[in-house]
Amino acid sequence: MKRIAESTVRRLSIYLSFLEDIGARGALTTSSDDLARLGGTTSAQVRKDLSFFGSFGKRGLGYSVPELSSRLREILGLERQWRVCIVGAGKIGSALARYAGFAERGFMVSGVYDSDPGKIGKQWGGVTVLDIADLERDIVARQYHIAVLAVPAEEAQVLVDRMVKAGIKAILSFAPTQITVPADVTLRTVNMAMELEGLTFALTNRGADR
Repeated sequence: MKRIAESTVRRLSIYLSFLEDIGARGALTTSSDDLARLGGTTSAQVRKDLSFFGSFGKRGLGYSVPELSSRLREILGLERQWRVCIVGAGKIGSALARYAGFAERGFMVSGVYDSDPGKIGKQWGGVTVLDIADLERDIVARQYHIAVLAVPAEEAQVLVDRMVKAGIKAILSFAPTQITVPADVTLRTVNMAMELEGLTFALTNRGADR
């Protein structure tokens, strides 16, 4: 399969969310126009996004909601469970550990790690805060698939290097800094300041093209 743009993958997630919502309300079919409105794109883009993965829908009939939902879950890897560890037991790590939505999508948070003796051993929504000194051992023993990094900027790269060396291949980082990883490791960064700047840009320039 050719390389798929990250923007396409994000739209697939949006399409799936919409399909699951209308499916729960009894809808059996939908159209590329409906998916486009939700995704903030065009029906042509919807068809192009889906065409990377095969043929979907029938002209004049649209898409089967159950079938397309099932296929998108398969494409996004949601037909199985993924073991997740959270590194950093601060405010962000705490909120993520308690977020019930992860389990609903098949992401099982089974360990939170920190170096603070006052936090180690605490229970957060059924997940125990563990000693970060044992991180490498646990990555191997517990076979984590994904690591979520929620630590200060100055600690991020060292911890990423430790995790990668232990075998982690997918990292979601909330650390406000640039991180480097080997080519075979997938890194996604959530930069909250950048997202807010995108909103302030939109507010500042609203109506500028009118």
